[in-house]
Amino acid sequence: MWNEVSQHISQATGRTFELSDRKTVGGGCINQGFAITSESGDSYFIKLNSAGQLPMFEAEALGLKQMATANAIRVPKPICHGTAGSSCYIVMEYLDFGGRGDAQAWGEMGRQLARLHRLAISDKGFGWQRNNTIGSTPQINDWTPSWTDFWVEHRIGYQLRLGNRKGGRFEQGDRLLDAIPQLLAGHAPEPSLVHGDLWSGNAAILADNTPSIFDPAAYYGDREVDLAMTELFGGFPPAFYQGYEAIWPLDGGYKARKILYNLYHILNHFNLFGGSYDAQANRMMAQLLATL
Repeated sequence: MWNEVSQHISQATGRTFELSDRKTVGGGCINQGFAITSESGDSYFIKLNSAGQLPMFEAEALGLKQMATANAIRVPKPICHGTAGSSCYIVMEYLDFGGRGDAQAWGEMGRQLARLHRLAISDKGFGWQRNNTIGSTPQINDWTPSWTDFWVEHRIGYQLRLGNRKGGRFEQGDRLLDAIPQLLAGHAPEPSLVHGDLWSGNAAILADNTPSIFDPAAYYGDREVDLAMTELFGGFPPAFYQGYEAIWPLDGGYKARKILYNLYHILNHFNLFGGSYDAQANRMMAQLLATL
């Protein structure tokens, strides 16, 4: 397999790649990750999964390319992707996440994310040109003119249907779906290109203090979904939010909407991992319904 990958890198870059070193690195809970190096010192990051998961890597490469095109924030450049034997792979440039991550760097990350959201706007509505994945869960991105309809059908509704099939007990799920138009009433976001899975594990400061984001689940949606997720698992440093607000301030309704947006990820965590995430999702639904 590694010979095939090396040949593909050589074809994609026009520079001969002969593998000399391979080290296991974090690839998340879904994929295997490796740092690979050639005899000449070229380094790349590669993720592996079973061959049937190639569409996941195809979508990741497309998302990275679209974010890079906006020229707003650093993302790893995708080099190539394909299958070799029973595995599929995606090769990206290797980024050194060795930065100290001071307030200046995190403030710049917030400013750059806001610029991405402002620069990359869709004229087709909400969605994307293909489905992708959130973790390993399918993420449906059918183009939809209404943000409310998109969130009801392709985000919360879809996850609830999966959760019910997995044995979750979401007794207020239907009531919440009916309430989403009221919860989003008066909110008319622009369809910005969003990262889609922006928790702290998918953002880092490089050794040269450059901010970077990676592992996207990209689509065109309300920019607030990215901000909401940064708060879900521990939060980003305060400088990040200050930097974002300096470029594109959030309105007051965000504090209520972020619960609805993060419910999507908690439902997905139940569908991926089970455990107590169903109880957390039910608490969030009760919290949202109590505001009506």
